[in-house]
Amino acid sequence: MSQPEIYTPENLSHVHNRLELLAPAKNADYGIEAIRHGADAVYIGGGPAFGARATAGNSVEDIARLCTYAHQYHAQVFVALNTILMDNELADAEKLIWQLYEAGADALIVQDMGVLQLNLPPIALHASTQMDNRSPEKVAFLEQVGFSQVVLARELGLSQIRDVAAHTNMQLEFFIHGALCVAYSGLCNLSHSFSNRSANRGECSQMCRLPGNLKTRQGDVLAQNEHLLSLKDNNQTENLEALIDAGIRSFKIEGRLKDLSYVKNVTAHYRQKLDAIMARRPEFKASSHGRCEHSFIPDPEKTFNRGSTDYFVNERSQGIKDFRSPKYIGEEVGKVVSIGKDFIQVSSNHEFNNGDGLAFFPANFAMAKQSDDKLQGLRVNRAEGLKLHILQVPKDLKVGMTLYRNHNQAFEALLSKESSKRIIGVDLRLSDTQDGLALTLTDIYGLSATVSLTVEKTPATDVDKTLQNTRTQLGKLGSTDFVARSISIDTAQAWFLPASVLNGLRRDGVAALEAARIQGYVRPLPWKHNQDAVYPVKHLSYLGNVANEKAKDFYQRHGVIEIQDTYEKNGVTEDVPLMITKHCLRFNFNLCPKEVPGIKADPMVLEIGNDVLKLVFDCPKCEMMVVGENRQVRGQKHL
Repeated sequence: MSQPEIYTPENLSHVHNRLELLAPAKNADYGIEAIRHGADAVYIGGGPAFGARATAGNSVEDIARLCTYAHQYHAQVFVALNTILMDNELADAEKLIWQLYEAGADALIVQDMGVLQLNLPPIALHASTQMDNRSPEKVAFLEQVGFSQVVLARELGLSQIRDVAAHTNMQLEFFIHGALCVAYSGLCNLSHSFSNRSANRGECSQMCRLPGNLKTRQGDVLAQNEHLLSLKDNNQTENLEALIDAGIRSFKIEGRLKDLSYVKNVTAHYRQKLDAIMARRPEFKASSHGRCEHSFIPDPEKTFNRGSTDYFVNERSQGIKDFRSPKYIGEEVGKVVSIGKDFIQVSSNHEFNNGDGLAFFPANFAMAKQSDDKLQGLRVNRAEGLKLHILQVPKDLKVGMTLYRNHNQAFEALLSKESSKRIIGVDLRLSDTQDGLALTLTDIYGLSATVSLTVEKTPATDVDKTLQNTRTQLGKLGSTDFVARSISIDTAQAWFLPASVLNGLRRDGVAALEAARIQGYVRPLPWKHNQDAVYPVKHLSYLGNVANEKAKDFYQRHGVIEIQDTYEKNGVTEDVPLMITKHCLRFNFNLCPKEVPGIKADPMVLEIGNDVLKLVFDCPKCEMMVVGENRQVRGQKHL
């Protein structure tokens, strides 16, 4: 295998004005639709064993198909291999990485530093958010060891992002939409402890979404049967320009497990928002080619979400949580004014459709024994204005209750069809050759192709009509990705040419330009690995997620003295933080000593089912730790 070509960050100053909309791809077809709806890049799981969504793996053949499509628009495909790897998995990972590179993948999203010790192809490396990328020192180190893009922690605020940006040449990537992990990514072992399903291995059981009770250590109940670790979903719509000014250049949408309507809708939404910013600020441009024409009005409220929060981008607020339910509640659409045997009458400003899905909270939802009892739903069988016919009206639905719509049938029907087209402007020029004609197509990015045709040229008798017909035939680009920006006829005189001749010349020209565009695409190259770079800390606990000998060797090479095995090795036997989070239950219940002068900072416990977890608060850092034992170790002791 040949040595990879390298380049340094200093060569990349010209790309820092490019904005990248990065969308999720559950599979190749979803990725293609994401690009069609405006994504500049997509990220996709490269195999069920090595991606942070174990159920979202894809074949190399499908990734190759996605890359071929993406590169037509100079869009990129990033493959997620962002889990920690055991020693016996490294050889297979190395083999897969070469296959992905040969399939056309543009970058690998990596968590495990052991990957950097493998024999890698010349492929770009992106540092996964699972690495817990919060500090300028950590990010600067990642640049030194060969990463060209870094996914920052979701918890960062604008001032922290600016600080990181000032210390790196890497492209900074930030989540702008979708589900929020309540823990710092990479610092959660709750799932492994309780279910032997590791979040660092792509198998998170989402225990944080379960209901629980919050109590003082003395047993006083502060909250009962609420989803205390479940957050609203991320939505940075109003902060995009501020994020750009802070240094973010890649805007990431969460959702590799979401359905296709979510991908289409949310991608289109942010495409339009970023395009509007670039229209006002021409110093920025999109990182891929083509503009999108959507056949619907994007609205993130109409596809899956748990409500909206901008999290900590504008510092801490009370608006990040909704303890009622971790499900998609939907947008509020009205109130029940009367109930019949098989219908309900509602007060609303919205239009309803046959097949709409509605949800409501029963009057006693806080006391429901199961989370499924809290949020109840119904399907509209037939809508007659504000009279909604229901096959079976739920017994818990009462007059005066608020209704939410979590399935908009009309909107879903729009998205089930072809809902976007991505087009590229071209200039066409018809000219003479010695024995015929040549057609040159040049796109707005400067890529060009020329085709020629040997043909007998007959002077036109009606010059104006002939020129008009020639332009009409050459401009028929409707079934392609191109739209004619200008058509010039630079021939010695107007020639009479059959429509079939012009159509064939145009088709050949389009095919040649498509080939030239693909040939003109250049994949990013890896950055240089500085073997002398020094890691910011000398000691790594189990939270360093070191799972294999190559990762251990990497850190030792870069100055780390003491390295503890990852939590998944089950070597940690005492009570330790299973989750570290910036979400603070003291703050949410107005018990924060920083916010409420004189309040006593009592310890708390969180009960989830029959399990009791201690909550420890690091007030100087504004962090909460969920502390407990490794139940996998306890289970082994009892065998």
